[in-house]
Amino acid sequence: MVGKAVRENDKVGMFGFRVRAGEFEIEINGSREEVLRTVDELPGLMVKVRGAFEGLKPKEAMKVTVRAEPSKAQTEEKVIAQNLPKIAPTDNCSEAILRVLESDWGKWRPRTVNELKEVLKANGMSFPGRILSGTLMGLVRKGVVRRWNTNAGYVYILAEKEVLGV
Repeated sequence: MVGKAVRENDKVGMFGFRVRAGEFEIEINGSREEVLRTVDELPGLMVKVRGAFEGLKPKEAMKVTVRAEPSKAQTEEKVIAQNLPKIAPTDNCSEAILRVLESDWGKWRPRTVNELKEVLKANGMSFPGRILSGTLMGLVRKGVVRRWNTNAGYVYILAEKEVLGV
């Protein structure tokens, strides 16, 4: 485990515990007793979490060639090689982000702010970094987008919709 942090939440009686092991991070919140009980079960939970993520692999491999001074043609070739999604233009930053994350490119793995910015730029939409970050945080607060911290920085992906059992 790389690190762990324990904190008291703003709500009275709420307790939180976060564990990061490699690229995986788990946050447990609840009453102090519930969290401590769950911590006792943490080794088994970590095995289950790793197992759940083992099946997630990229759909395709990408070969990247790095050159000292790329020409304009090489830069365009790199954009094509990355298979960036084509989305309909919009002036609404929130709408643009959702269109990118709903694409196949945005669904198969969480994306960084820089990756999202690159796709938007490739589609002729340029939002300032501050606007993009603020919009992403708004979508996270609404529960539309999930966010977590990785070695590459924060990453974003669409939140899964709950399916109601019948």
